Amino acid sequence: MIISIDTLNTSPIYEQLRDQIVLGIAAGQFEAGESLPSVRRLAADLGVNFHTVNKSYRMLCDEGYIVMDRRKGAVIAGEMPRNEELDLSRKLRLLAAEAICRGIGEDEFLKICGKNFREVLT
Repeated sequence: MIISIDTLNTSPIYEQLRDQIVLGIAAGQFEAGESLPSVRRLAADLGVNFHTVNKSYRMLCDEGYIVMDRRKGAVIAGEMPRNEELDLSRKLRLLAAEAICRGIGEDEFLKICGKNFREVLT
């Protein structure tokens, strides 16, 4: 998987990096037990501060997507936490509220959700 940073995106770089890795895991581009680049290596490749990559890796570790191993570094976790642990309901509730504020109805919102869910799998 090629990870890139969008400098025009208003999201912080550490969040962009975290999101791209989660998308890569969901799409099967990363397999359980696969090592990610070291913090310093990825920071150098992306041209960002290593603290930024470290923050992303720490978030991913806290959320259960990766495990940190002293010898192997960051490794894709074998089992991912369930919905309740990640509080996906809270995130979806906020997205639904944003859709309502923009005049998007329930059917259209669900259609958008389904489309994006399927796109991640391809």
